[in-house]
Amino acid sequence: MESYLTHQHYDLVTPDGRITQIGALFDRKKRLATVKIDEISPAFIGYEIDAKLITFNLKSVLAQLGLNAVCKEFHFERKFDAAYVKVELQGIGALGVAMLELLEVGSYIGKLFAADDRRRVRDPDYLMRMFGRSDRKGRPLLSLGGFEGSGALILEKIEGRTVAFIALLEGVMTYDLSVYGFLPTLAQVLKKNMSHARELLHLHQHWEKEVPRIIKPNEILLVRTAPLHIRTVYGHVVHSLLPQGIYHTTADFLQPDTTASGDIYELFGSSEQIIDDIPLEFYTLEPHREHVFFSDRDQLLASLEEPKSLFEAFATAPEPRNLLASVFVVKGTQMKSLKPTDWITRELLKHEFPGLSHPARQAQVVEKYIEHQPAYPFLKAIEDGLITSQGILLSRHFPTPLLKRMLLNDLVQRCLKRIYFQYPSCSYGGYFSHEDRAMLVDLAKFGIPVYWVDDLSGKILQYVLKPEKDAGLFVPLPLVETFRKATFFGMYGSNLQEGHFETQLMQLLEGTLEMRAHMNHPLLSSDTPLALLTGGGPGAMEMGNRVAKSIGILSCANIVDFRAKDKSVVNEQKQNPYIDAKMTYRLDRLVERQAEFYLDIPIFLPGGIGTDFEYTLEEVRRKTGSCPPNPVLLFGEPDYWRRKITSRFQLNRETGTIKGSEWVSNCFYCIQTAQQGLWVLSHFFKGTLRIGKEGPIYDEGFYSFNAQKDAWSLHNS
Repeated sequence: MESYLTHQHYDLVTPDGRITQIGALFDRKKRLATVKIDEISPAFIGYEIDAKLITFNLKSVLAQLGLNAVCKEFHFERKFDAAYVKVELQGIGALGVAMLELLEVGSYIGKLFAADDRRRVRDPDYLMRMFGRSDRKGRPLLSLGGFEGSGALILEKIEGRTVAFIALLEGVMTYDLSVYGFLPTLAQVLKKNMSHARELLHLHQHWEKEVPRIIKPNEILLVRTAPLHIRTVYGHVVHSLLPQGIYHTTADFLQPDTTASGDIYELFGSSEQIIDDIPLEFYTLEPHREHVFFSDRDQLLASLEEPKSLFEAFATAPEPRNLLASVFVVKGTQMKSLKPTDWITRELLKHEFPGLSHPARQAQVVEKYIEHQPAYPFLKAIEDGLITSQGILLSRHFPTPLLKRMLLNDLVQRCLKRIYFQYPSCSYGGYFSHEDRAMLVDLAKFGIPVYWVDDLSGKILQYVLKPEKDAGLFVPLPLVETFRKATFFGMYGSNLQEGHFETQLMQLLEGTLEMRAHMNHPLLSSDTPLALLTGGGPGAMEMGNRVAKSIGILSCANIVDFRAKDKSVVNEQKQNPYIDAKMTYRLDRLVERQAEFYLDIPIFLPGGIGTDFEYTLEEVRRKTGSCPPNPVLLFGEPDYWRRKITSRFQLNRETGTIKGSEWVSNCFYCIQTAQQGLWVLSHFFKGTLRIGKEGPIYDEGFYSFNAQKDAWSLHNS
């Protein structure tokens, strides 16, 4: 899989071949030669298509001097990544014959091209959308005579393929006599296979604008078009569409790195007709090198909307499951035809990091760790310009945060449009680390969407930040906008028991939904969806998620890894089955998880130590102003909550340790029925609830309806 991520490789062509045998001149203008081509990529398309579609492409510098090459036969030696080609070299005109005589063993003269019919451009729109677009260096992807293209380029669909008729400029290209002195130097340049030979040859060429473009027998005719730039396709002269009696040399393919050098064409034959244009057909590059925009990949975008196609794609990743595996996908057909061999895989290796006290060693180990990741070759190829099409990264496990530097690189960001993963961690299964969540936030802010192809729910979940918060959840795709707009209720309580509040909770939430029609509050209006967030475990949490699902509001969970551990005194809490959206945490980040609930309306049920901590945190949030003084509902009998809360509140008040913060007590409301809870919420959303710094102080640390003789008049006073 990694073989194509090299600078040298294009899968439709071989490297240049050199002459290993060459015969004497015969017929005064021909020589037979054997050309050997080495280091052919295993991915060369010519290995798998009909041999009739494979041609020998002569170097254009030779064609411009008047040489042509006719391929007689070829054969591959795949064991040695080599090919042998027998070609008949023909000299056209005196200059061509002179160059032909100078060719010798060791001269690099051309390569094989695989004209794979599957890669022929058929729809003109494929090319038209390239006009006006550029690569990362600002070079046009396709242009003729200017960045935006030109009227000189005419696209037609002929016999199921797109053909561009490129208008020729007035005049022809000629040589001065000094070119003969350059030929021996050029012969040596060919033996070294040095670049820029064409640029050197251009020093001896002259443009004669007044000379008509008419071919004379036994002479080469060099004609020009406006400067042609192609970076997304191969161009190929369509010989069958040239006027009768006119032929193009076998230097007839334009490479995708063509800039302005593709403006000279070499014609020969015999005709009294003036030639007006050059017909070109086109062949696509490998999908990852096409410079194609993600938004243009209709088939890929459609596949990504179907969960089944993503689960099937991940099913092609090599086993076992703890094997690290990644693949970069740029095309719908590529995703549908993924094979295990398409994935880059790595064994999970444990590294001992020296730590920040040894910065040099730490940096060295980190670099080795990064390079070992299966996503690294793809990200590096994007950085190096070997992958130019925009696409998605499929990774069996969420990428290590140590790749953040590469993932947020501006070059990678231009190509990497989405990340899909199946498992948060190779070592911890479904639970994210603190560093993972930090990277999720960064990716979201840098505009790289992340998706969890979740086996547990059978759904595709997108990571979505909570508005104005540096935390988020993985949300089912159809519910993303609901999540972003929702007012969040939250359920705290025991993981050991549900309590007897399910009916009241359901009535409370249903009543709030009905209340929306009469409210115009930032947290509640006619178009405000509701969501319920719990810890995702059993007991009260399961009851809350079950109620949310039953009444059709978004059911969410912040799930902690409570799996049994040595010396653990925590009950193992399995994820309940009523969750839509979720985030997961490892146990060492329990406090951080709690801080990321960010509830608008918390609801407490009776619970233990965890519930006590959660209650205190909601108090602290209101005291410090990290959240507004919204009401907190306490389901249960007043005596239960007195025993939980009152003595602590009163002691703090008596000792002066909460001086100035006693008002926090007016944020907590003990209720036994949904009607009481709806009364609190109704007055809060109307702005008539006495809550916050200017509100009353309740001696018990919370407000209890049963503790007052006239609760309604108290709150309306």
